[in-house]
Amino acid sequence: MAARGVNGFQRFLQSETGPKTIHFWAPVMKWALVFAGISDLNRPVESLSGTQQLALFATGAIWTRWCLIIKPKNYLLASVNFFLGTVASVQLTRLFSYNRSLGKSYPETFQALFVQDGGKPKIVVPAPAAA
Repeated sequence: MAARGVNGFQRFLQSETGPKTIHFWAPVMKWALVFAGISDLNRPVESLSGTQQLALFATGAIWTRWCLIIKPKNYLLASVNFFLGTVASVQLTRLFSYNRSLGKSYPETFQALFVQDGGKPKIVVPAPAAA
């Protein structure tokens, strides 16, 4: 039994996604983003950034899929990205519900996710250059 555990541990150490590679340590460090998002559940919803949460949600969704199609498959990275997207979707739901509770319509609610308090858009699209 003990010999089998040693072999399994040695396989883990020497694997393509083991602790001797970046494929292990990058996801481990990325868990800090998930924990920060979970701690933000205690923040007032007015202080959350819709654009930041949307970016985290997109990152989580895109990279979860990508981690499952690359070689070697990186399940640790897929799991952290899945939870990153999940936490961001919860925060987006909080923002959406808060804005709806203020009596805003659906278009106003979606716009509120991307507009700062002063009325300036958070996402600025530059005008095309004159020819």
